[in-house]
Amino acid sequence: MIRTHALVKRFGSITAVDGIDLDVRPGDIYGFLGANGSGKTTTLRIVLGLVLATSGEIELLGRPMPRRGRDVLPRVGSLVEGPAAYGHLSGRANLALLDSSGRDTVRATRQRRIDAALERVGLAGIDRRPVKAYSLGMRQRLGLAAALMREPELLVLDEPTNGLDPQGIREIRELLLALNAGGATIFLSSHLLAEVEALCTRVGVLDRGRLVVQDELDTLRAPTGRTIVRTPDPAAAVAALDGRVEYREGELVIVRGGDPAQVNAALVARGIPVTELARERHSLEEIIFQRTGPSSDRVDPT
Repeated sequence: MIRTHALVKRFGSITAVDGIDLDVRPGDIYGFLGANGSGKTTTLRIVLGLVLATSGEIELLGRPMPRRGRDVLPRVGSLVEGPAAYGHLSGRANLALLDSSGRDTVRATRQRRIDAALERVGLAGIDRRPVKAYSLGMRQRLGLAAALMREPELLVLDEPTNGLDPQGIREIRELLLALNAGGATIFLSSHLLAEVEALCTRVGVLDRGRLVVQDELDTLRAPTGRTIVRTPDPAAAVAALDGRVEYREGELVIVRGGDPAQVNAALVARGIPVTELARERHSLEEIIFQRTGPSSDRVDPT
């Protein structure tokens, strides 16, 4: 759905995107992660033909970009760098203008699509007030409605839950899952790691313009081969596990290897209480921290 090869974008002496090879496959919900200034939004804009790459190759839905953009982009819905709208017009009027050059200019049919898109994003009851009077969350929902107007095969979304409250974030998550189940591929950037873990099937991580991680989320979060144990008697647990403990802090004990059930049996046999027992998996936050440097918007003394 999206492939890039050796993609580079320079702004003068600054390299914003540095030789990345994206691979977004049909059916993916692909989470695109990275610190502020890492090159995420620039990459999205290049993929959509909004910015020209300095060098490299781009394919969108199997077609070269930007050369075949006119053929491809009607099949893509996007929301990049916040929703664009005419502030003095209503939400419905904005969507009508957006759709006026689409595949179907029949007013009644267009109105049905507008109503359907607004209902999907939770704006079915909006009135005629202008967009400039909308809250940030309402503007974001309107931007999503615009992205959904033509029932796209691919959605490219830049921080799609920005400005939404927790309930709104959950609603958009459920909407994206439903769209994906219906056949849409989704490529989204986000800072909300918990949402990415709950939503995405694959992830890519940018660090200073370089793609440092790209893999299935389940593969990245596979068990480490260690077992997490919490017990109010950690000293007894260390003694009972006979040199297999790799780390201890407070009531937390990390055990090397072994089946958690066997670890539990060994502790219970010694009468040692266990309050938590689980296979260790790295969180997405830990994975990103391991693979990237300090945030690119830090300014430290030299």
